[in-house]
Amino acid sequence: MARYMERTNGLLRVLRTNYVASQDEIKQYNWRSVLQTYGYLSPSEMETIQYNSRAVLEYVMLDKENEASLINNITRSRENARAVQDHITKEMWHNLNAYYLLIREPSIRQTIQSGDPITALDALIRHSLLLYGTIDITMSRGEAYSFLNVGRFVERAIIITDVSDIKLKEVNYRLDDELTLPSLRYLLYSLSGYEVYLKTSRGIMTPDTIMKQVLYDESFVHSILYCMSHISRYFKRLEGQSIPESFAHLDFLIGKAYNNLKYSTCDLKGGVSIGALLNQTRSDLYNIAIAFNKHYFGYN
Repeated sequence: MARYMERTNGLLRVLRTNYVASQDEIKQYNWRSVLQTYGYLSPSEMETIQYNSRAVLEYVMLDKENEASLINNITRSRENARAVQDHITKEMWHNLNAYYLLIREPSIRQTIQSGDPITALDALIRHSLLLYGTIDITMSRGEAYSFLNVGRFVERAIIITDVSDIKLKEVNYRLDDELTLPSLRYLLYSLSGYEVYLKTSRGIMTPDTIMKQVLYDESFVHSILYCMSHISRYFKRLEGQSIPESFAHLDFLIGKAYNNLKYSTCDLKGGVSIGALLNQTRSDLYNIAIAFNKHYFGYN
């Protein structure tokens, strides 16, 4: 449930940022990298809509045939929440159900097709933030809350690797000229990190300092290392309710992923080096998620 919730929140920020970027571009904006990450279209199908912002938004947000779509993620989150209603608050359930009803409103589709898509995106983002606030102030800090947060930070870290990779693909993994800065600036927008960056860098934008914040800044809530540290933090709270062997296995994988990232020798001025680190980190995160599902939820 938490993973689907975080996925919807991250996807909304990505879509909003890319739509704004598409309006700023003089030339046609290419959504191909977004479609490759959040869709299952064939190359020929992708070519028919990759320059059509409204068609892309409708596909990624509302197409039920797209397994990665926003509406499918919200629906799965609601279904999971309904199955564990004894472990969540009624306020959380009511807000999640209202979120589900909102994405199904005909006005959302109409706004995307013929109105201002930002209006629809902002309405959904506000409800997503309301849901997170409701969880934070109503959930007791017990086992369910720890499970919720482990899933949330695993998914957030995966989203950050995906979004970073999308922006690196847009510049062909080249970080050696000023043409890369617009894409990286939009990366910061997608991660709600632009203002943080300006405050800590005195307004001087360079690709390596941007990537350093995204990868390693433990005070930035949308950096990968911040997520890793919080995965470890909330997982350790489950030790008393865990089978020792299962806990030890997951604790090892989480520690390994954290160390692989924190002590990496990545060249922050080299897009290829950063891309390799993102792939390694994504693989580590998927291994954690698979092991967590196997040892704690009985999924093979």
